Amino acid sequence: MAPGSALIPRLMDLCPGTEALRYCFALPARPESVAGARQLTRARLDEWRLDGDAHDAAILIVSELVTNAVVHTASSRVVCELRCLDQRLRIAVQDQGHQPGGPRLGRGADDEHGRGLLLVDAMCSSWGSRDAGGGSGRIVWAELPHGSEHSC
Repeated sequence: MAPGSALIPRLMDLCPGTEALRYCFALPARPESVAGARQLTRARLDEWRLDGDAHDAAILIVSELVTNAVVHTASSRVVCELRCLDQRLRIAVQDQGHQPGGPRLGRGADDEHGRGLLLVDAMCSSWGSRDAGGGSGRIVWAELPHGSEHSC
């Protein structure tokens, strides 16, 4: 994606000495892309030396968010961004078209959809969604603290 897109702001306001790590990839909006998203995420987090609970949680969150984008939208592709800054990992998944109202948590045992978001909600410190702007879909994001001073 080009700088200044919905997932990658053109400018970042960083203090001197602060480093932000970013990784962005796009995949076709097909069920088999979920495994590819997990694989790409795992490889990048390994490269960033992010391990432990945050590593495993991030892979599961990417899997859930990409699955939701594939299943619940009419997108031809999904874009995922991983960004590490100040001992936080931010995951964002953008689709190309969304249903009105955005993603919802499933609360009951009979809810057919939304249970994956319950996992996301339980595993991250915060999450949400917003319109990508320009009618280009929705971005669903989640943040995880990782607590390691030596990785991302």
